[in-house]
Amino acid sequence: MTSIKQVQVTFDCAEPARVARFWCEVLGYVIPPPPEGFATWSDFDRTLKPEHRGSAACVDPTGVGPRLFFQRVPEGKVVKNRLHLDVRVATGLVGEERVAALEAECARLIPLGAVRLELLVADGDYESCLLMQDVEGNEFCLD
Repeated sequence: MTSIKQVQVTFDCAEPARVARFWCEVLGYVIPPPPEGFATWSDFDRTLKPEHRGSAACVDPTGVGPRLFFQRVPEGKVVKNRLHLDVRVATGLVGEERVAALEAECARLIPLGAVRLELLVADGDYESCLLMQDVEGNEFCLD
């Protein structure tokens, strides 16, 4: 049995380029260059069937993190995500120091279009985390 070497996380969204730019800012990711033979992503996009146009991706420039792919879908988000990203900004921190790190990152992300939902306070089993939404309402946690 072969082992999996890479994972891609795919988001359904209305505005793939906008959501990709948001996640690039959050994670320090970059938009990869267009496929070989194309000067721009727009040039490549025009070669696709209409229903596949407008997708976007972002990648970890270090090659460590998973590729994120954003595909256009006609329907909007209706219920809570069944999968979400935890953005690890306070690893190893506890108590007030952890909450301060979460709040600082929250303050950085709000001007990018993120929405703060709720601070989930440490309860003895889990450390504090901050529940947020991206620019299209997809939940994620600052952890």
